[in-house]
Amino acid sequence: MRGRTIGITLTGLGLLFAAASSCADMQGDSQSSDNAALGDSLPGTNGTTFAAAKANFQAAEGAPDGLGPIFNERSCAFCHQTGAVGGAGENIERRYGTLTNGVFDPMASTGGSLRQLFSLGTFTVGNGQNCQSGTDANPAPGATIFAGRVTTPLFGLGLVDSLPDSAFDTLASREPTATRGIVNRVSIALPNPADGSQSVGSTRVGRFGWKAGVPNLAFATENRANHAPTNAIINGCPDDQVPGTDDDFAAENNNCAGGVNELQDDVANFTFFMAHLAAPVPAAITPGTSQDRGRTLFNSASLQCSSCHRNDTDVFVSTSAGGVPSGIRFAPYSDFLLHDMGTAGDGIGNAGDSVAVTHRMRTAPLWGLRSRNKLMHDGGTTDRAVAIQRHAGGSSGQGTAAANAFNVLTSSQKNDLINFLGTL
Repeated sequence: MRGRTIGITLTGLGLLFAAASSCADMQGDSQSSDNAALGDSLPGTNGTTFAAAKANFQAAEGAPDGLGPIFNERSCAFCHQTGAVGGAGENIERRYGTLTNGVFDPMASTGGSLRQLFSLGTFTVGNGQNCQSGTDANPAPGATIFAGRVTTPLFGLGLVDSLPDSAFDTLASREPTATRGIVNRVSIALPNPADGSQSVGSTRVGRFGWKAGVPNLAFATENRANHAPTNAIINGCPDDQVPGTDDDFAAENNNCAGGVNELQDDVANFTFFMAHLAAPVPAAITPGTSQDRGRTLFNSASLQCSSCHRNDTDVFVSTSAGGVPSGIRFAPYSDFLLHDMGTAGDGIGNAGDSVAVTHRMRTAPLWGLRSRNKLMHDGGTTDRAVAIQRHAGGSSGQGTAAANAFNVLTSSQKNDLINFLGTL
């Protein structure tokens, strides 16, 4: 692969890195075992294929592979590692923008809304020209809105990806009016070839990313450097030569088995790995314990946690779409819908979004919570009680009532609830 960045959708909506450039052998007949370890594959997954895809996911990149000139990490796994490969991340990606005429402006001409954290520094392009990529300006000139995004875990998301759009409509219909989420339908840019219902430009429910803006597990995107006047020039150096990340796909000539380009091979490997990661398995709860009482509180109408963090057993059943096994029941503790979080929202949106729209956030799945440390969209706390309290977003925030209800619990009840969350 040369000159590409691949965005994995659950990296906080577009954390970018150079795709691993290996034409991995995706053949083999060994089967993965069905066990409860975090980071294992779904039952029935070809073990050799999964291992090859995982290795591609973990492979670190350098300039000869097309990394840079600016980037956020050197491999997928560098941002998906907590608990196991495919987990949440430790890096906090940075978003920015401003309001222009009362609507959100991502400052796309400066590389927004994503700021790249790293660069190659000094590098030489194919004609021997010595270049200096520098780093993205921090803060970006003219930006007035800033937000952090923590990388979200990928475990079990192939099951979510397999759900039909109607599943999310059903979840929304079951929620109380005051906290009902919004089903976000978006255009598909990179269809999943394992799902025949997807095509370029067709519409699908966005279910991934902090803004539910991504309809499937992989996408390709680019950001210009926010200190450069154009996407093609970095301090006078073109960035679609090696090293670089620009639109020279048709000129690439490193092909893999079956005649596919290395970029296509990478995307296929990344997608396979993500799609076949098993869902986190919750810890067993003994009746009558603090964890059991906390589960009752979590599901109570008064606390309202389960209004958005859902585990509807009749809805969360995988289909064969996307190439995963059908009939697997799972409990993600999310509706994957957008909710108005009021001032608790991060203020980041797409070009032309109203301020109200920038306050919308997708419900974060809680499965696998016990393997995570950084919480909330910005990774701003490691304390679960604080994370609950941060749902308060003022009078318009749909999480405010739940935060207020938590605050009036007794110390013992709060402890019970936190102990239950520790089983997920």
